[in-house]
Amino acid sequence: MSFARFLTAALFLSLMVPGALCAREMESFPVVKLQSLDKITARTMTFEANVGNTVKFGSLYIKIQACSKAPPVEQPESAAFLQIWEVKSKDSEAAGPHPSSAREEKPKGEAQWIFSGWMFASSPALSHMDHPVYDVWVLDCLSAKGQKKAEEKKQEDAAEPGEGEIESTAAPAEPAIEPAIKSEELSPLGD
Repeated sequence: MSFARFLTAALFLSLMVPGALCAREMESFPVVKLQSLDKITARTMTFEANVGNTVKFGSLYIKIQACSKAPPVEQPESAAFLQIWEVKSKDSEAAGPHPSSAREEKPKGEAQWIFSGWMFASSPALSHMDHPVYDVWVLDCLSAKGQKKAEEKKQEDAAEPGEGEIESTAAPAEPAIEPAIKSEELSPLGD
C-alpha cells in the first residue's frame, strides 16, 4: 500500500513541478521606455515616462498603467500595460498630423481608443497597436528616469512642441468604453 501512495505522490508532484518551473515572476518597475514612429515623416522618438503618467506623440496620448520586467537570471523580457487613444479635432485634421500650436490646454475633439493591453519588448508583433500613421512599442522597464544615452537626448531635442510626458491636467479625457456587442445585436440561438 505504501508503494501506491508513493507512486500517487510522485505523479502528483511531477504534474505540479513543470507548472511551477514555467511560472514567471515579473518585477514591477516605475519607469517605461517607449519608442514611437511617425510613418509619414519617418520621425522616431524615445520616451521615458513614469507609470501612471501620460505621454503625447502627435495626436496620440499614451497612458502607462504598469511596467514589468523578468529578473536578470531569467530570459530577458519587458512588458508594459498601455492605454493609447487619439484625439482628432477639426483643427488638427486640417493642419495635418502635427498641430503647430504648443498650448498646454486640453485638446478639444473626439477621442477614440487605439489600443489597450500589454505590449512586450521581445515580441512587438505579439500585441501591437494598429494605426495607419503611428507605431508605438516598448523598449524596456527602468528603475529610474534619466538612464539616457546621448542619442536619445538628441532625439528629445527634435520633439515637436507639446510632445513627450505631459501633466495629467493637460491630458484629454479617455474615450468612453463601449461594449463590443450592443444588446440589440444579440439574438437567440434559434435565429
